[in-house]
Amino acid sequence: MDWAYFVELLCSGLVRGSIYALIALGYTMVYGIIQLINFAHGEIYMIGAFVALIVSGALTIYGFSGVSILVLAALIAAVYAAAYGITLERIAYRPLRGAPRLSPLISAIGASLFLQNYVLLAQTPDFLPFPALIPDFEFMEPIAHIVGSPELVILVVTTLTMIGLTVLIKHTKIGKAMRATQQDMIMARLTGVNVDRVISVTFVIGSVLAAIGGVLVGSYIGQINFYIGFMVGVKAFTAAVLGGIGNIPGAVIGALVLGLTEAFAAGYVSSAYEDVFAFGLLVLILIVRPAGILGKAVKQKV
Repeated sequence: MDWAYFVELLCSGLVRGSIYALIALGYTMVYGIIQLINFAHGEIYMIGAFVALIVSGALTIYGFSGVSILVLAALIAAVYAAAYGITLERIAYRPLRGAPRLSPLISAIGASLFLQNYVLLAQTPDFLPFPALIPDFEFMEPIAHIVGSPELVILVVTTLTMIGLTVLIKHTKIGKAMRATQQDMIMARLTGVNVDRVISVTFVIGSVLAAIGGVLVGSYIGQINFYIGFMVGVKAFTAAVLGGIGNIPGAVIGALVLGLTEAFAAGYVSSAYEDVFAFGLLVLILIVRPAGILGKAVKQKV
């Protein structure tokens, strides 16, 4: 076995999985609290990438360079994405909170199509070059042949995000309110929890993570267009279901499993079949464990 090639595929799979994880966390957080699949979440990721592209161009004109552009572009993209996330929740989902479950689902699909075409009309259908915002770090030289600076940054950001979300949910007041709302929204409201605020905060966190993912992926791949949110959104949703929708550690594990499956399928079989292996794995796991890898079966009283 060519171990160098194996390690290269392993790193590639971990990077892919980390990218999916940043977006899958938004899916699983929203579903865990309000039982809604936010199909417009991929478009928030796409909008974050476009905002970062515009901001990075403006900062370059004004003489900024290096890490400062990456940090400022990510911060501004996160603010814009959070604004879009709150607006989406207020307009497309909150009015339908008491409606049949099919209604908010249709609204989510409509919001996704609207945001896609909105960016299409505002920008261009063509791919736009995205600057390499992640610089090469000198300390990376000894291991640059295994993992580069962009890959390492993506892996570190995903790891810190996972740790930060775990601390937020388990050890903060808003985290306790999110857990209470997830368990029983009506009882949480009766005990004084501002459920609307909790849901808005959940959308903000998910949108910020999606925007950061858009900035990192755009810098890593080097190009973006209005349609990038669709396929990444589908893969991230698949990762969330694979790990157990509504389960935050499950979303990360599902994303890593999906990314590694794609990488090894592309490396040892063919890149044309990576999606076949990825979705085939999803079907297989859901046959064995319908609730996902870390999901728990929900018992219904009849």
